[in-house]
Amino acid sequence: MTPPDVSPVTGFRFPIVVARRSSLVARESTTRAVVRNPTRARMLRHAARAVRDAAKSRARPTASSGPWSATMSTDVKVDAYKVGESTNIKWHEGAVDRATREKALGQKGCVLWFTGLSGSGKSTVAYTLEHELFKRGKVAQVLDGDNIRHGLNSNLGFTAADREENIRRIGEVSKLYADSGMITLVSFISPYKKDRQRVRERVGDRFVEVYMKIPLSVCEERDPKGLYKAARAGKIKGFTGIDDPYEEPENAEIEMVVAEADGVMASPMEMSHKIIDILEAKGFLKA
Repeated sequence: MTPPDVSPVTGFRFPIVVARRSSLVARESTTRAVVRNPTRARMLRHAARAVRDAAKSRARPTASSGPWSATMSTDVKVDAYKVGESTNIKWHEGAVDRATREKALGQKGCVLWFTGLSGSGKSTVAYTLEHELFKRGKVAQVLDGDNIRHGLNSNLGFTAADREENIRRIGEVSKLYADSGMITLVSFISPYKKDRQRVRERVGDRFVEVYMKIPLSVCEERDPKGLYKAARAGKIKGFTGIDDPYEEPENAEIEMVVAEADGVMASPMEMSHKIIDILEAKGFLKA
C-alpha cells in the first residue's frame, strides 16, 4: 500500500516535503520582515488585540433588568410577564370555556365556603349536602380542612402565617374547581376575615359564605375530637376560640344557626336542604 505522502506515479515524497518547506520559508520570511520593520510589527499587534477585544465584546451579555439579559439583547421582546414572585409566565386560555363545561354538567360552578369554630358541624353539613346534591344529579366535591392537611397543606402548621397560606392555597384550588363547573364545598375554620375576603375577591360573585353559627360553650361541651380539653390544658397552642381569635363573618350569604345556648343541635339534613333551596334560588343548580 502506497504511503499517503508518496506520489502513486513517481514514487517520490516531494509534494508534502516541498509544501512543508514552503510553509517554513514563508514564516521565516514574515518573521524577517517583521524584525526589519518595527512599525509593521506594532500594527500587527494592534490588529490582533482589536480582534480579541471584538470577540470578548460579542460574548459579554448586555446589561438588562430582565431575566433574558445573559442570552438576549435588550431589543428582544418577550411575550410573558411577572405574577408575584413568578417570572416569564403567561396565561394560556383553553378551547373549552366555563360556560361549555357548565352546560355539559347542567349546573353552575360555585364555592360554598363553610366557616366556623371547630365542632360547629361544618364538615358534617358539607358532606350531607354533597350527598343530597348527587342524589339530584349534581356534581359536587367537599374540600375538608383536616383532609387537605394530609397532603397539599401537610407542610403548614397553625401560626398566623401558616393559617394565611393554608387558606390561600385552598382558595386557589376551590376557584379551579368552580371554574370547571363543580359545586365546591369548602369546610375550613378560616378564622380571619382578611383571608376569607381574599378568597372572595379571587372567586368573585360565585363565592357563597356559609357561617356555621354556634356558641363556643356548646362546641366545648360537644368537643368531638377532644381538642378543646387539650387546648384548655395547655397541650395545644394557638387553638381557635381559646388562645387564638375567630373573627365572625358580618355579611355571610348564608348563616346557619347550628345551635343556641341550650345546646340543641339543628339537623344536618335540614340544614343541607335549606342550602339547596338557596342554591336553586341563586341559579347554581342549572346551566
